Amino acid sequence: MFLSVLDMFKVGIGPSSSHTMGPMVAAAQFLDTLRASPFQAHGLRATLHGSLAFTGVGHATDRATILGLAGFLPDSYDATRAEATLAAITETKTIDAPGLGPLQFDPKTDLVFDYGPNLPGHANGMILRATDAQGDVILQETYYSIGGGFVLTETEMAAAGSAKSNARSDVPYPFQNAAEMLEMAKTSGLSIAAMKRANELRFRSAQDLDQGIDRVWEVMNACINRGMEGTGILPGGLKVRRRAKGIHDALIAERGLNMTAPHTINDWMSLYAMSVNEENAAGGQVVTAPTNGAAGVVPAVIRYYLDHVPGASPRRIADFLLTAAAIGGLCKHNASISGAECGCQAEVGSAAAMAAAGLAAVLGGTPEQIENAAEIALEHHLGMTCDPVKGLVQVPCIERNGLGAIKAVSAASLALRGDGIHLVSLDACIETMRQTGRDMHEKYKETSLGGLAVNVPNC
Repeated sequence: MFLSVLDMFKVGIGPSSSHTMGPMVAAAQFLDTLRASPFQAHGLRATLHGSLAFTGVGHATDRATILGLAGFLPDSYDATRAEATLAAITETKTIDAPGLGPLQFDPKTDLVFDYGPNLPGHANGMILRATDAQGDVILQETYYSIGGGFVLTETEMAAAGSAKSNARSDVPYPFQNAAEMLEMAKTSGLSIAAMKRANELRFRSAQDLDQGIDRVWEVMNACINRGMEGTGILPGGLKVRRRAKGIHDALIAERGLNMTAPHTINDWMSLYAMSVNEENAAGGQVVTAPTNGAAGVVPAVIRYYLDHVPGASPRRIADFLLTAAAIGGLCKHNASISGAECGCQAEVGSAAAMAAAGLAAVLGGTPEQIENAAEIALEHHLGMTCDPVKGLVQVPCIERNGLGAIKAVSAASLALRGDGIHLVSLDACIETMRQTGRDMHEKYKETSLGGLAVNVPNC
């Protein structure tokens, strides 16, 4: 099993990796397929299914799909150009798809929210179609946005399911689960980060890897800083106020008075995470970690490490992210990182496990202590539902990232107090997450049909 650190941590846009980034990527892939086909397209259509339909408007899935069909991609997204493009499409009922020319597309009729049963492959399904001049379908593809901005076609989804148990043999350390990871670390004498780096170097140069990791942290940190300066009301209609700046200003003022209580460190961790998730809710640039809905946890814990832990070194950020990516890969491979599939335990829970592992690593933890840290953090998110009010990635998502960061730091600290020997393994915890997600009622899996979403007024 190999998933690159640069795939786990992808630069993109808010508010959702599965509902915004994924559909945009899928639409761009459909354009590539259409360009390579012998057909002459005249129009485009899109149908959103399952969670993409139920929470699509709140997650900007409709906008993302249209912009993807217009050639936009998450990592190069230009907000100003996007708004102008959407206005032009609405007015002309035409998409000027790169390399394909003008294609008919009326957002009111050619983008359909289907609230019927989920497509068979995943709760986040969408079907894209190209039509000829008579309106007949000449090309069709089904895509699944499986979390974290990852997208699979229907064929790829089936192949992934049948090949899931087969680890890649073309990397030095092809661990499929935590037990194998620990055994390989013991045999090789390497840290988890070192094994992950060796696997990465099978596919890219050391320079490219280091530059990629540096950019990931640069975008994460910039997102925290922007969030701490942002003011106003978040879009979407809930009238949620941005709170990070006020919290930051208050913490700085208290620091100057030398009257800070020890528990205030929790407010700093929450601040860093909430800053990211307020930026995400506003549609800003974020990094999937492993998803947009959970994007605040990992950067918050890194910032906590750098700003509050004596002896912290920026040189250790790469080891933090490599270790976190290894844990995130295990969660994704053996369970899920998708809220629509397993609830928020798969998003903020996985993020907390990743962050706890990364922090334990840079604080000198052994592989066994790192695995223990990840397990503690994930265990205490098990069963967490995904119930965004009005389908927006705001309530409870923003504060939930802050509490996820606090749990991650506590988990790392607790694990480092022990020797790595513990009762519940990370593998058992990940399998429990998978089973819990399978048994969880659909209304608690990013549909906004249960939980807080139906008990909090949506206006």
